[in-house]
Amino acid sequence: MEMDKETQMEIGKLQMIEQKLQSVIMQKQNFQSNMLEVENAIIELKNAETAYKIVGNIMISSTKDDLNAELKEKKELFEEKIKTLEKQENKLKEDSKVIREKLEKLSPKNE
Repeated sequence: MEMDKETQMEIGKLQMIEQKLQSVIMQKQNFQSNMLEVENAIIELKNAETAYKIVGNIMISSTKDDLNAELKEKKELFEEKIKTLEKQENKLKEDSKVIREKLEKLSPKNE
């Protein structure tokens, strides 16, 4: 049995949304992982006597205050990016839900 064009279009939209959703989730997980590393670095920095940071392929000495400020700035940036991605994720989930409901309504036509 052949699907009507509207159903095919909605399935295509749903597949695109699902792909975007997977991409957003992966990006969010990546930023969460990076933020966790930064949080751990902040904790370790409190206990360290000397502080170093890696710039390119070299490690250079830095003050604890400068490095702490830099890490906190990175953490804030990651938090903002995660919030943005969560908003996108929620929007895509809602869009997916709407299309799924529409497909359920269209499905009796095909039976």
